[in-house]
Amino acid sequence: MGCFFSKRRKIEKELRAASEEERPKQYSWDQREKVDPKDYMFSGLKDETVGRLPGKVAGQQFLIQDCENCNIYIFDHSATITIDDCVNCIIFLGPVKGSVFFRNCRDCKCTLACQQFRVRDCRKLEVFLCCATQPIIESSTNIKFGCFQWYYPELAFQFKDAGLSIFNNIWSNIHDFTPVSGELNWSLLPENAVVQDYVPLPTTEELKTVRVSTEANRSIVPISHGQRQKTSDESCLVVLFAGDYSIANARKLIDEMVGKGFFLVQTKEVSMKAEDAQRVFREKASDFLPLLNKGPVIALEFNGDGSVEGCHLIVNKIFNGTKMFVSERKETASGDVDSFYNFAEIRMGI
Repeated sequence: MGCFFSKRRKIEKELRAASEEERPKQYSWDQREKVDPKDYMFSGLKDETVGRLPGKVAGQQFLIQDCENCNIYIFDHSATITIDDCVNCIIFLGPVKGSVFFRNCRDCKCTLACQQFRVRDCRKLEVFLCCATQPIIESSTNIKFGCFQWYYPELAFQFKDAGLSIFNNIWSNIHDFTPVSGELNWSLLPENAVVQDYVPLPTTEELKTVRVSTEANRSIVPISHGQRQKTSDESCLVVLFAGDYSIANARKLIDEMVGKGFFLVQTKEVSMKAEDAQRVFREKASDFLPLLNKGPVIALEFNGDGSVEGCHLIVNKIFNGTKMFVSERKETASGDVDSFYNFAEIRMGI
């Protein structure tokens, strides 16, 4: 004789199993918050000031298209940004992990940071740029470039979230896919160009809550001389090895050297191997090999008469105990600089 309660349990179990079979399976991607493309797009705007505050883009792709006479500010990091068919716009873009692509735009002024930068079918753009790889223009004319110059409190963290280094910026090393014989489709903005004259601070109450500064000494990205003609035959290479304060030390050294009247030509942050150190540091390589395992090195090139001696004095006075490599002789300084940056460009695939 069977037990009534055992039969009831058996029936309940069978009903539960049937119910689970009818219920659709739940996957992790089904539980993600739905993304509305309209939240990551500015389209068809005219005579407006618009933007996104820190945290509102959070690594998503963004599209800007068909805008005219607009001021656009993206105060956040993003995956990629495409700007199509925009006329007479002012645009600020926070760090972009991938590419920024301008197509069929004209008379725009921009400040932006990205991994890759490309312009096609555009004319008369003025761009203050931080770009980790060689900027590219194609079928475009009257494109002018300056070095990125901008600050707000969240910007340093956004660079990190986008996987960008503030020291990897070859903003002036432009490649033109469609050069015209006897003409130059691009040029560099004057070194004394004031970024706020091109890309002014936002004026809406919402966007003014972002505490922006365009002062040169507060810029997250070090302002470099780039491909402009050097003022002196003497250059100085400084390599700072990874440590708790390497970024702060690099910025302090830049401030001190620029304050003494020397030019910061270019910067790099790159990992090195033993063979790389041998090529760059030569007879001193063995002193630095143990330091390479701690992380990427930061390299700074300064230019100006007396830059080698001036850098030694600053390093010995301010950075006592900090491990650095400084080019030691004027006649070899340029060779050390070229050796390092040629290596860095190969390593980074530039």
